[in-house]
Amino acid sequence: MHVPDGFINAPVSVATGAVAAAAVAVSLRGARRELAGAGAGGVAGAERTAPLAGLVAAFIFAVQMLNFPVAAGTSGHLLGGALAAILVGPYTGVLCVSVVLLMQGVLFADGGLTALGVNITDMAIVTTVVAYALFRGLVKVLPRRRRSITVASFVAALVSVPAAAVAFTGLYALGGTADVPIGKVFTAMVGVHVLIGIGEATITALTVGAVIAVRPDLVYGARGLTKPLELRTSPLATPADEPAPAAAPASAAPAPAAPRRSVRRVWLAGVAAALVCAGGVSYYASASPDGLEKVAHDHGIDAKAEDHAAKDSPLADYSVKDITNPRLAGGLAGVIGVGATLAVGTGVFVVLRRRRNTGADEQPATGAERPTENA
Repeated sequence: MHVPDGFINAPVSVATGAVAAAAVAVSLRGARRELAGAGAGGVAGAERTAPLAGLVAAFIFAVQMLNFPVAAGTSGHLLGGALAAILVGPYTGVLCVSVVLLMQGVLFADGGLTALGVNITDMAIVTTVVAYALFRGLVKVLPRRRRSITVASFVAALVSVPAAAVAFTGLYALGGTADVPIGKVFTAMVGVHVLIGIGEATITALTVGAVIAVRPDLVYGARGLTKPLELRTSPLATPADEPAPAAAPASAAPAPAAPRRSVRRVWLAGVAAALVCAGGVSYYASASPDGLEKVAHDHGIDAKAEDHAAKDSPLADYSVKDITNPRLAGGLAGVIGVGATLAVGTGVFVVLRRRRNTGADEQPATGAERPTENA
């Protein structure tokens, strides 16, 4: 779905660039709230979630290198909007995918630089908004179980991919540079991306399910959906049969706070998975063109495609220049990409967290904190 330079004319590219910039600005503000209110809440939650948001960006970058076959001569890969929104929140999710697209365009010549606004609008905004809206709607009607979150993740991710294909078709209808019947573009794009959506849904559901299995408190979409544990005096007792707990003496000391659970193991496991995917498994990815490339070639959309401005980058096409061994060149490029995306993504979210915390510290005291005149 990475749109190259030349597919969309200048006016529509500029307009989508403005839309993308506005959406990123809104997401920066929204992500501050999501990071500040994460996990156990407040600063502690933000300290845990900012590095995890950077990890989500790096993981999406890595998994996008794993093209999987979906039809004869066509492949697909993860878009990641649904996965990011469910794991770290919709605003933070938009930023995660935007960071991935920026790194791919600048370092790897994947996705045009003049089309960056188109790609962010299509792959970051549309997928995230559609997926998270559908996800929230589903979890409200499904039973309050962890399995329901996984099911909702699957459906949301499945729908988000053809939704992005529809969005691209609309943008191409407004500013496509080749004279191609839009009806044919729509049918071809939606048809192949429904198949790609199945792969997206599978990856998303497996990833969300894996995180929920070990640390459900780290999944943004699972907040408030798990029931508190009930302590019973007997296996046959019911809450109504149990005596009310005795009131604690007024002089009793407050109960100690629950210890904070470290996210280091989750973070290390995520980084390891991303490095394995990008540095090793990516060598076995399908070499067939992805959905957009296939449709563009079959219907003449690529007739006016332009060379990428970073085509001579040392990492262009996800291969380190001057390394003759393709496995080593591709694996090393993937590892560099994971590291760069992790560093940039984590840096962005750490800065947002600190700005949020600084702003909270500088807020004036509330009315409850100021002494009243009668007192």
